[in-house]
Amino acid sequence: MKRTEIINALQLAGEGQLINVRGWVRSRRGNKNVSFIALNDGSTIKNIQIVVDLAQFPEENLKPVTTGSCISATGHLVASQGSGQVVEIQLTELEVYGTADPEQYPLQKKGLSMEYLRTIAHLRPRTNTFGAVFRIRHNMAMAIHNYFHEHGFFYFHTPIITASDCEGAGQMFQVTTKNLYNLKKDDEGKIDYSDDFFGKQTSLTVSGQLEGELAAMALGKIYTFGPTFRAENSNTPRHLAEFWMVEPEVAFADLNELMDLEEEFIKFCVQWALDNCKDDLEFLNKMIDKGLIERLQKVVSTEFVRLPYTEGIKILEEAIAKGKKFEFPVYWGCDLASEHERFLVEEHFQKPVIMTDYPAEIKAFYMKQNEDGKTVQGTDVLFPQIGEIIGGSVREENYDKLMNRINELNIPMKDMWWYLDTRRYGSCPHAGFGLGFERLLLFVTGMANIRDVIPFPRTPRNAEF
Repeated sequence: MKRTEIINALQLAGEGQLINVRGWVRSRRGNKNVSFIALNDGSTIKNIQIVVDLAQFPEENLKPVTTGSCISATGHLVASQGSGQVVEIQLTELEVYGTADPEQYPLQKKGLSMEYLRTIAHLRPRTNTFGAVFRIRHNMAMAIHNYFHEHGFFYFHTPIITASDCEGAGQMFQVTTKNLYNLKKDDEGKIDYSDDFFGKQTSLTVSGQLEGELAAMALGKIYTFGPTFRAENSNTPRHLAEFWMVEPEVAFADLNELMDLEEEFIKFCVQWALDNCKDDLEFLNKMIDKGLIERLQKVVSTEFVRLPYTEGIKILEEAIAKGKKFEFPVYWGCDLASEHERFLVEEHFQKPVIMTDYPAEIKAFYMKQNEDGKTVQGTDVLFPQIGEIIGGSVREENYDKLMNRINELNIPMKDMWWYLDTRRYGSCPHAGFGLGFERLLLFVTGMANIRDVIPFPRTPRNAEF
C-alpha cells in the first residue's frame, strides 16, 4: 500500500479511509485495553496517533514498538475522540522496520540539554527542536534561491579550493596531497609545492566574493550560496569553522541600491519563514524563545535605520557618558563588538540598523574609498539578538586606488592577477554583500548557539560525525 506522509494524513478528513503511515515512534502509552503510539516521520513537527486495540494486537506483539523504533502502520483514519489531535489511525496492520533498545537509545529521556544533544548530532534531528530547526533551514535555503531567481540573479558556483589567500593564510585550511611525514623543502626551508596536486599552495575558500565579482562583471547580477571555511580558533556561540555563505554581487549598484537590496532580501527571507514554517515557529516560540514570532514580524514591518559609523560612535559615547557599561572600549576607529551593535539595535533604535561608512583601517582592501580619505562604503546590517548578520560594501573599481590599498596592506597578489584584470579591462561600479546563513538561522529559529542550527557543527577540536 502506498505510504501517506503524516503532514498530508493530518489534513485528511477522518472518514474511515484506509491509509498507511511510516515513521519513528516518539512515545507509547496506554492501559490493558488500548495502546496509543505517537508516530512522526519528519514531514511535520506534529505526530499522528495510532490507536491499537490490544484484543487484536497482543502486548507481546507490541514489545518491539518502543521510543525510537521505526514502524509501518496501516489502519482506518477516523476523527479523534480525545484531545490533542483532530484525526487518528485505528491500527489494522503493523510492521516493525527497526527496533531501538530502551536501555540504550539516547533519546528516551525528555529535557536533554543542548550540550548533550551535540554529542549525539547523528540522532538529534529526531527531536522536536532539531526537526523544527532543520525544516526551517531547508525553507530558508529555498527562500534565498527564490528571492534571487525572482529578481533576475544568476546562481554562480565559485570554487571551494582556491589559491588566493587575500583574507590571510592563517585563517585558511590548507589542501594538499603531499606526504606530511616527508615534506619536500627548498633551500630556504620553505615547503616546495611544485609536486603537489595543483602545483601550488591551495586552501579551502573563505569566501566566494572575489570570484563572484568577476561573474557580476559579465552577467550583471549573480549570487553564490555554498560552504566556506575559516580556520579561526573561535570557540564561541557565534562562530563555526565550516559554515554557509550567501554572497550576491551586482554590477552598477551604488551604496543606496546595496542597502535597499540588503533590507529587501532579508525581509523576504524572514517573511518566507513566517509564511511557510508556521507550525515549527510556533513550537520554537513556545519552547525556545517566547518572543520569537513577534520579533520576526517586527523585522518585516519595520523600516531599517541607516546609520553612518561616525554617528553610531557618538550615540555609544553618549550612552557611556550617561552610565551605560560596555566590556569593550568605544572610540572612533574601533571595530564594534557585538554588545555595541546590539545596544544600537535593541535599546537605542529598537529596530534593525544598517551601519555605513566605516574607517578604512578596520575594513577589507576591496571596499570603495570615500572622498574623505578616511572611510569606506562598507555596510553592516545589525539585528536584534544577533548583532551583525550581513556585511557588504561597494567595491573599489578604480585600479590605482585598489593597488595602493593592496600595497599599503602588503597583501600577496601573486595568485590574484585574475581579480585585478577586472579593474584593468572594463571596470565598472559594483557592490555586494555576504550573509552568514547560520546567523540568519539563529535569528529565525531563536536558538542561542550557532552549533545548533547546522546538522554537524565543525568547531575547534570537534569534527565528529
